[in-house]
Amino acid sequence: MATDVNAHLRNCGISAQKVRLVIDTVRGKKAVEALGLLQFMPQAASRQVRKLLVSAIANAEENFGLSRDNLVVSEITADEGRTRRWRRFGARGRFKPIARRTSHISIVLREQG
Repeated sequence: MATDVNAHLRNCGISAQKVRLVIDTVRGKKAVEALGLLQFMPQAASRQVRKLLVSAIANAEENFGLSRDNLVVSEITADEGRTRRWRRFGARGRFKPIARRTSHISIVLREQG
């Protein structure tokens, strides 16, 4: 029976659309290989995803006694979180709406073999 290890990051300060560009490169890869890829990606979202992956690997080692060499990123998703909205003054006294988007990132590691 394969053991699934979950980790979640809530209210990440990066939009889900930008995070999905990063997680699409990691999905289906071995956990150690994914760490190497994320370390050298220039996107800001790669730092957040890497921290989450390190946490998931630590959960697998400490709580389930699994080896990091046997772990595979089976599922990883980025869903939309809350959006903070406010208005600023623009040119000629008009209001300009501002929307700060957040995301919820979830990762599932599965033992291979």
